This record gives sequence, C-alpha cells and structure tokens, in this order.
Amino acid sequence: MDPADLADILSAVRDFVRKEVVPIEEQIDAEDAIPERVIATCKEMGLYGFAIPQEYGGLGLSLIEEAQLAFELGWTTPALRSLFGTNNGIAGQVLLVGGTEDQKEDWLPRLASGEVTASFGLTEADAGSDPAGLATTARRDGSDWVLNGSKRYITNAPIADVIMVFARSNPDAAGNRGISTFLVPTGTTGLSVGPKDHKMGQFGAWTADVHLDDVRVPAEALVGGADGVDRGFQTAARCLAHGRAHIAALCVGMAGRLVHESVEFAKTREQGGRPIASFQLVQGLIADSVTDHMAGRSLVLDVARAYDAGTDKVRGPSVAKYFASEMVGRVADRAVQVHGGAGYIRGVAVERFYRDARLFRIYEGTSQIQQVIIARQALGDAARD
Repeated sequence: MDPADLADILSAVRDFVRKEVVPIEEQIDAEDAIPERVIATCKEMGLYGFAIPQEYGGLGLSLIEEAQLAFELGWTTPALRSLFGTNNGIAGQVLLVGGTEDQKEDWLPRLASGEVTASFGLTEADAGSDPAGLATTARRDGSDWVLNGSKRYITNAPIADVIMVFARSNPDAAGNRGISTFLVPTGTTGLSVGPKDHKMGQFGAWTADVHLDDVRVPAEALVGGADGVDRGFQTAARCLAHGRAHIAALCVGMAGRLVHESVEFAKTREQGGRPIASFQLVQGLIADSVTDHMAGRSLVLDVARAYDAGTDKVRGPSVAKYFASEMVGRVADRAVQVHGGAGYIRGVAVERFYRDARLFRIYEGTSQIQQVIIARQALGDAARD
C-alpha cells in the first residue's frame, strides 16, 4: 500500500478509536455489547476486511501494515477488534490459505464487507492447543459429509453466519493428522449455538459452545475441495501463525494505552503534597512499562517484516505472541499498582484492561505452546521425543 494511503487509514482509525470508542468503553463492559452504530462504522471503514486482498474487496494490508493498525486498535477495549478480527484472521485466513478459488470468490467479499461474520471452530473440551484430541467427526455419506461433535469457546459464535469447523475425517489417522475443515453456515440443520460464556473480561466480545448433531454439508463445503481432505491441521497451523503476530501487535497497542494511563495518573495523583510521579519507586514502575512497550513494538515490527518477506513464518510469530502477551500482563499489573486502590475499582480503565489482558496468554496458542514451538525451532530433532 502507498505509505500516504496507509497513513490516512491509521489516522482515521486512531480518531475513531479515541473519539468514538474510548468514551463508551465502560458502557461496552457493563452491557457486554458494542453499539450497532460502532459496528456500522467499522464496516464502512473497511475494518472487516483489512487483511483480505483487494481483489476480494478488502484493504489487502501486509502483516507489517496490519501490525500498525493493530497498535491503534489495541488502544481500546479488545472487544472492538474481536468484531472483525476473525474475519481477517484465523477464519478468513482459512480460505486464503486453503480454499478453492470458488470458495474465495463466494465468501471473501462478504467477509470483507461485514455482510458475513465468520467463526473459527477448532477448540473442543479436550482439544485446545493440542488438536490431537479432536473428537468432532466428519463422515462421508454419498457426496455429502455428516458432522458430529461440539466446539468450545468459539469467538463470535452467537452472531456468526458461518463457522470454519475442524473435524476428524480419517478416524484411523494419529495425532493431528486426518483432520479436515468445513464451511458450515450457522443456519444448517443440526447446528446449534449455546448461551454466551460469562468471561473474566473482554466483555462485548462473545464466545459460546457450538454443537453439531448430524450436520449434513455438501462436498463443496470442504475447504480446499478434494485436495483439502485431511489437510485441516496444516491449514490451521498457517492461519494461527498469522493470527499470533496480529495478537502480539494488539497487545503492544494495549500496553501503549496502559503506559499512557499510568503516566497521566502519576502526574496528577498527589501524596504528601506532591505528584506521585516524583517518587522514584513509581518512576521505576513506569520506566519498566515504557521499556516493555518499546521492546514489544520493535519485536512485532521485526517479526512482521520477516513474515512478509517469507523468511520466518513460524518461530517469529510465536516469539512475538509469547513475549507481547506476557509483556502486556506485566504492564497491566504495574498500571494497577501505580493507581493504588483506584486501580482495583470498576470504572477505572486499568482495572478493566487488567482483566482483558489475561486472555491473550491463552487463546491462539497458550504461552506454553509458544515455548514448545520456539524451543523446537531452536533445538530441532534434539527437542523431540
């Protein structure tokens, strides 16, 4: 993208986030919902398709451009980004990475416009970071496939129009082999969505269980067509690597907001007749958070450059996701500490971000999974059983 065009997009998103969304953050948290007018604006701005190629109606941002956008989105409640994150991320990427051209032409323009909201149906009660325990099945019946099983913690499931369902298509295959991906519209007979989960944080971003009871889909629903049989995990792994770099950038954006809140509070909160910013132990907390934020930002941009260049699409995203998700947790903890008792009270931004930040170390691969990936990339065969 032309640098001037990117600058215009980032400026517009920055204004929208800070003028339209930040003032209603507490409303979103209290009501567990994002106002329709905000959703409409996101669609008008093209946010539902920022990572989808222009040929399919999206903005076509590279990962380094996407990272800069995520820095801006991270300034506010992560529920905003969650509205359209899956369309651009792990669900939309399933089609970009593994879909047929017909599937791309059919679904991607609708994802990019926001006409359709997609969910990524991989996680189950006994299959999260490790898909080896995946129990959802896909059985051939003539030219159709019949799906049975349940998915857990599926983002946007209560409002999704289509779910990318991962199911075991070869029951005899071991581990993460023998898994295929299916495009399943939520109106399909036999598919049902459970009640919204009541989470610790990230209110306004909805997750729920998805149940599949003899859900019948045509052969055209198999992502990748005939070539996609038993290739679902490979597709998921490539999508998750992209998503991990994006989540890392989002964490950096949130860390920037937390540093801002900490600095402004320290400048104005007084103890003993002077601002707490004059106390060196408070300065130490803020210095550590500024350093963490800057380190995370530099790391994410470096990883994004390598991803775009094709030189590292595995280790780098895991390193970025691991560091940035842990980093924002440290920054959030210090922000609460700087605020003292006020930081523990509902209605104060750092209290909400403290709850919101905790999830980043879990979804799209836990910190422990990232450690395994990073170590195996560094150690090679010596790290394997």
